Amino acid sequence: MWLLNSSIGRKLIMSLSGVFLILFLLFHASMNVAAVFSEEAYNAICGFLGANWYAVAGTLVLAAGFLIHIVYAIWLTLQNRKARGSDRYAVNVRPKNVEWASQNMFVLGLIVVCFLGLHFTQFWYKMMFAELMGHHEVALGGAMVSPQDGAAFIRYYFSNIVIVVLYLVWYVALWFHLTHGFWSAIQTIGWSNGIWLKRWQVISNIFVTLICLTFAFVTVFFYVKSIL
Repeated sequence: MWLLNSSIGRKLIMSLSGVFLILFLLFHASMNVAAVFSEEAYNAICGFLGANWYAVAGTLVLAAGFLIHIVYAIWLTLQNRKARGSDRYAVNVRPKNVEWASQNMFVLGLIVVCFLGLHFTQFWYKMMFAELMGHHEVALGGAMVSPQDGAAFIRYYFSNIVIVVLYLVWYVALWFHLTHGFWSAIQTIGWSNGIWLKRWQVISNIFVTLICLTFAFVTVFFYVKSIL
């Protein structure tokens, strides 16, 4: 099958999974910003997306998307290194029109994945997973809270300056990874040409910047709220 046996096919799979993950981040950012205006509304969303069958099914699909994207990213990186051979050890100057992010996508991706582990431990593990295990309360900072009380988790974790800084670093790495990855995925899918390439680059920069700024705004908002 050409999708699996050709470099173009593998890039297409990675691009489609990447676009899917970006759309999920848009949803996640929109959901998070609701907590700024109404913690009750945010908790209602958390309750709706709790351990229900459709939320679990969505989580499995999302996990599959992440896994496919990561596996194909590693696969393509190893293939590119093998193709370059000993040339990869040479000291090269970045070409004039090549973005820094494009040369460091794999490293940026690793940073994003590592911080996802932290995020899952702090939120998903104590929320949806706890519900699936039948826990009606979980320990959070010396108190017991409902797994559906998402606002309590945001308030608790984003009141810690170390965690806030780590998340902000994560958003920066995510921004670099996505601003290049978004328009590159569109180009691979075939929705771009000589005229639209620059337009998609601008669109991706604006789109990804809004997503990352939304995440950062929520993080900083709850930290500032905690110290006032």
